[in-house]
Amino acid sequence: MILAAAAGVAVGPVSVNPWSALLEILNWLPFVSLDSGLDDTHVTILRELRIPRVVLGLLVGGMLGISGAAYQGVFRNPLADPYLLGIAAGAGLGATLAIIAGADGGGAAYGVEAAAFLGALAAVGATMILGSGTVASLLLAGVAVASFFTAVQTYLIQREWENFREVYTWILGRLSTSGWSEVLRLLPYAAAATLVMMFFRNHLDVLAVGDEEAATLGLRPRRVRIAVVLSASLATSAAVATAGLIGFVGLIVPHGVRLMAGVSNRVVLPLSLLFGGAFLTLADLLARTLQSPAELPIGVVTAFFGAPFFLAILRSRIGRTA
Repeated sequence: MILAAAAGVAVGPVSVNPWSALLEILNWLPFVSLDSGLDDTHVTILRELRIPRVVLGLLVGGMLGISGAAYQGVFRNPLADPYLLGIAAGAGLGATLAIIAGADGGGAAYGVEAAAFLGALAAVGATMILGSGTVASLLLAGVAVASFFTAVQTYLIQREWENFREVYTWILGRLSTSGWSEVLRLLPYAAAATLVMMFFRNHLDVLAVGDEEAATLGLRPRRVRIAVVLSASLATSAAVATAGLIGFVGLIVPHGVRLMAGVSNRVVLPLSLLFGGAFLTLADLLARTLQSPAELPIGVVTAFFGAPFFLAILRSRIGRTA
């Protein structure tokens, strides 16, 4: 993660010496005044553009990574990802409504972000209410809610075709910052959700043996499942509202961590947080440098590397069970 952050800060259309960047960052500390050798232009680029974007990538990637690990643990399904309960469809519908309203009434990017966040929470809330029984009913409710929200979004896009490009750009994901505002809006949700998921990471290992066995060990499976699902959904909703629909991070990062560090959620969740942030930061670095000065949608980069990796993992699992 540290190497990914250093590369994200140093590499770009305007190159910055990593050592100079470190000295400039240290200058933010009280009573520290070091000569970084950077002129005012480089300092502005570093402080207002490059570092906020890297921090945002670490936060969004970390939230998707740990949420994916939490979903896979709570549902005991390695194919689960943060969009399982309709978050992507709800956020997409909310963003579409805000973009259409903005075209008519002058909405701002913050309005799109807020609408996407509310749409994601609405989808998760509907799924939790409709699938309040078993795990299977919750998953089926997620599929139904996602299908409904996607159908409404498709209808709105066809009706307001002139907004299709803007909606599609949002769906593909991006890490664009205007200073530190996006980071500050995401940080409280990320911190609160991470604390809850980290608190319950040992409980997820107990849930792995089954609900009945976990109950005999003094655990309340339903309460644990609700707490983990709600916290992971909150983290994912905030990340999606800030950066759009970025796929594969929450699916492949936990798998990669398990290949390296084992299957215990006590280890998988914190490492998924770190590696998720590193993965998205490096993906964003490629997105903004491969076709510089133009930028690729970051969702394209994560899918390009994530899909083959996921297929390789799936193939190896099939080979072991055959």
